[in-house]
Amino acid sequence: MPNYADLKRIPDIDKRKRIVRGLKALRAGINAEGGAIPPKTASDTLLLASWNLREFDSGKYRYRDVEPYHYIAEIINRFDIVAIQEVRKSLFPLQQLKRMLGSWWDFLVTDVTLGRSGNSERMAFFYDRRKVDFTGLAAELVLEEAIPAADRQVQFARSPYVAGFRAGWAYFTLVTVHIYYGEGTPVDARRLAEITALGKTIASYAGDFSGANVYGPEDKPKRDNLLLLGDFNIFNRKDVTMEALTTAGFRVPEALQTIPGSNVTKDKHYDQIAYYRELRSMKPTGRAGVFDFYDCVYCEDQEADYAAERQEKPGRSFRDWRTYQMSDHLPMWVEFQVDDSDAYLDELGA
Repeated sequence: MPNYADLKRIPDIDKRKRIVRGLKALRAGINAEGGAIPPKTASDTLLLASWNLREFDSGKYRYRDVEPYHYIAEIINRFDIVAIQEVRKSLFPLQQLKRMLGSWWDFLVTDVTLGRSGNSERMAFFYDRRKVDFTGLAAELVLEEAIPAADRQVQFARSPYVAGFRAGWAYFTLVTVHIYYGEGTPVDARRLAEITALGKTIASYAGDFSGANVYGPEDKPKRDNLLLLGDFNIFNRKDVTMEALTTAGFRVPEALQTIPGSNVTKDKHYDQIAYYRELRSMKPTGRAGVFDFYDCVYCEDQEADYAAERQEKPGRSFRDWRTYQMSDHLPMWVEFQVDDSDAYLDELGA
């Protein structure tokens, strides 16, 4: 569980009590009957999530107080590994989460994306080292042929981040993205071009991303599991932006195909998790979803509780203000089985 010791050092007793109520509400929501998010296991399963944490943490509206950090840490702690998008220049937010989550957690992070469309963002992976091992591969994806934009050639607005891991029997490579948004329309030309180029490039070089063991200098590693996840800014699962992924050979786990959208109003499918062609030593358990933390914290009927905090920069609605405390995206998650012991023994005994 996250480190709650910092709660004792909050001088405002009313705030401390509010955070305690919020944490208890979050824990109850996560553990709701039927399981909003399944419990973690020691070795049988992998809980993988993707979360765009809005402006984490730019101070664009107001730097996050200690309160949302406690809530964000509580949610991340439920997973084994989380891809995070929209991390900004300062590494303080990631370091703060690591302090709160515990020494067994670690993170990988990109450099700052330069250029106006990159919004000075980083991308990161947060992972629980008790379950997940980093296998050494960490890179930012650069296109062989750039995306045409007007009369100039450009790369991704934010370079996809690639990293290799192992959990249980499964080696897996994650590619997290924050695709260009552009115009607020279902199909923006550059957004479609980025997704298309991403799918084709990853598919073409899938074998080079494997972090599986190699036992000789001329040996090739077995293909591991290759997954794309992050904020694709896909409005609808049935439009051409989603088709660009599936045409390249990526498959969304069945349980994720019927969940609500990952934006706060749950009507857009910006975030996605998909694997390339087939999986080895890991398979979806059938459990997946998005977690709506606004049912637990920063609820609409709690607006009056935050009147003092909102006075620093008044004018925004409470609904908008709270997205700069938590996010305007809900975490998307999927559970995989990663214990392949029985299959291996069956093969040896055949």
